[in-house]
Amino acid sequence: MARSSPLQRASVDKGSDHTQPFIQLDRLSKSFQEGMVERQVLREISATFTAGEFVVLLGQSGSGKSTLLNLISGIEQPTTGQVSINTVGLSALNERDRTLFRRDHIGFIFQFFNLIPTLTVLENITLPQELAGVSQIEVSKKAIALLKRVGLEDREDTFPDKLSGGQQQRVAIARALVHDPMLVLADEPTGNLDKETGKVVLDLLLELTRSAQKTLIMATHNPDIARCADRVLRMQDGQLVEETRSGQPS
Repeated sequence: MARSSPLQRASVDKGSDHTQPFIQLDRLSKSFQEGMVERQVLREISATFTAGEFVVLLGQSGSGKSTLLNLISGIEQPTTGQVSINTVGLSALNERDRTLFRRDHIGFIFQFFNLIPTLTVLENITLPQELAGVSQIEVSKKAIALLKRVGLEDREDTFPDKLSGGQQQRVAIARALVHDPMLVLADEPTGNLDKETGKVVLDLLLELTRSAQKTLIMATHNPDIARCADRVLRMQDGQLVEETRSGQPS
């Protein structure tokens, strides 16, 4: 009998104990080489995230928010330290298994939508799961249901360039949720939208994630979004500082 891979043995239990950390960051550091200079972006960050909570990462551009999300998702590897999701140590997985873990368990939403212009709305949502081996009929059924949830059920055959920015981001949300991940990472999801459209997109994202008890970690420089969060963490000098509701460090 063939031995199972680390990824096959590791799974995210959707019924996990909410009193235990869903995500654990242990002394996480990340440095980049810029010419002859090594620049340290993150400095020994330790933090935990509970299943089902909405956490905002506040900070200016270049503060390390996107880097932290990339480490949590396994897109990048830390220079030192560990990332664990429901006891699965991402650093122990090889690149292929990290990619498969991310595909199966994590939804990622970007500031600039990242839709493929030559594919229709429906095709953009279904393509990642079809490449993962899910039947077209099955994933299309889920995608159409999500398009109804985001108010775009009549645009499934439309190409992205015919949609407004807010509509494109709603498609991106549907794409991120179609495989029912328990962790959703959002990197400035309203940063490319006007204030009114951004609020609509934020409300929709919160509705879809909270109703399914998904963990949502959102990076933003917009302090207004923090008012909706369960917790607010600020990137400061390469570290995370937890803030109270008054905006003062706790």
